[in-house]
Amino acid sequence: MEFYKISKDSGKKIFHFNSNFIMSRVIQTDKTTNIGCMHLEEGGVIGYHQAVVPQLLLVIAGEGYVRNDKDEYFRVQSGDAVFWEKDEWYETKSDKGLTAIVIESVELNPSLFMPLKK
Repeated sequence: MEFYKISKDSGKKIFHFNSNFIMSRVIQTDKTTNIGCMHLEEGGVIGYHQAVVPQLLLVIAGEGYVRNDKDEYFRVQSGDAVFWEKDEWYETKSDKGLTAIVIESVELNPSLFMPLKK
């Protein structure tokens, strides 16, 4: 399990085409990629199971906790990204609610685009 940042301060200013915004790149793939939005309400849980393919969880709102095959939970919040390798055991839960984008692909390599969270 690795933790990355998707916050504004890890992005790059874009000015092309008279633009003015910050882009935090996440991933680039050539192979099949599944992208979804998960909504965990109060007390919600993504049950403990193995990742079928590499998976990246981008927390965009709320907060919660994640773990891998150890019983130690790590707090995550908006701006955090969590990466699990294929076959890695994991669980995500939230006491107050959490919204996240999930990206699943055999090609995921988040370290190419995002800084590790310190």
